[in-house]
Amino acid sequence: MTRIDAKFAQLNAAGKKAFVTYVMAGDPNYDTSLEVVRGLPAAGVDIIELGLPFTDPMADGPTIQLAGQRALARGMTVDRTLELATEFRKNDDTTPIVLMGYYNPIYNRGVDKFLADAKAAGIDGLIVVDLPPEEDDELCIPAQKAGLNFIRLATPTTDDKRLPKVLTNTSGFVYYVSITGITGAAAAEATDVGPEVARIKAATDLPVIVGFGIRTPETSQAIASVADGAVVGSAIVAKIADGESPAQVLEFVKSLADGAHAA
Repeated sequence: MTRIDAKFAQLNAAGKKAFVTYVMAGDPNYDTSLEVVRGLPAAGVDIIELGLPFTDPMADGPTIQLAGQRALARGMTVDRTLELATEFRKNDDTTPIVLMGYYNPIYNRGVDKFLADAKAAGIDGLIVVDLPPEEDDELCIPAQKAGLNFIRLATPTTDDKRLPKVLTNTSGFVYYVSITGITGAAAAEATDVGPEVARIKAATDLPVIVGFGIRTPETSQAIASVADGAVVGSAIVAKIADGESPAQVLEFVKSLADGAHAA
C-alpha cells in the first residue's frame, strides 16, 4: 500500500473528500517553494502534486507555463525537484507526493535511475501527461513495479470505448480533467462533472479526483461533492506569481481545502 492508498483509506473511513494541490517545484525559487510545500498539509492538503519544470509543457496554460519558466530560470532541475521532496520528507512521512510532468526529463535521466531516485526521495506517484496507455511499457509498468502509483488522466473526450484502456494499469486515483483544453482555461461546473465522474466510477474502484477550473472555495466544495475530491493548481500558482507570501498563499489554500472538506 502506497501513501496515496493509505490516505484514501483514511479519508474514506472518516467520510471525507480529498483536497489535492498542484504547485510548481522551484517557483518562484527553491526556498520559497519548499516553504509553501511544507505548509500545505497544515493548510488542509491531503495530497501534494509537485510539478516537474519542463521547457515545453503542452497541456498547461499560461499560468503554469510561466511558473515552469520561472523555476527553470532559477536553476530548477530534476535533481533539485527530488531534493525538495527529500527535504519535505524530513518533517512529513505521511502526506503523499505525486510528481506531475512530462516524459522528456525522465527519459533523459533514464527510467530505472529516475524511479530509484524518486522512490528514495519519497515520491509516491507519477502523472506523466504525454505518455498514453499504449506506451505503458515505457514508464507506467516499471513505475508500479518500483512501488509508485501511476495516475492517469480522463477527460470529457474519453468515451466509453477509450475509458477501459485509460483505466488499465492506472493506480492510486483517476484524475478527471473537468474541461477540454489547457489548465486554467475555464471554470469547472459540478452539473457537468457529476455524470462523468459517475460514469468513470462505474468502471473502476479507484477514487476519482477532479481538477482544472477550480478557483474558489465554493467551486472546490461543489466539485468535491460530486467526486472523491478536488484538485487546485493554477489558482494557487497565480497567487505565487503575484508575489504573495507563503503565509498568504497557504491561507488561500486553506480556504479551498475547507471547501472541499465541507462537501
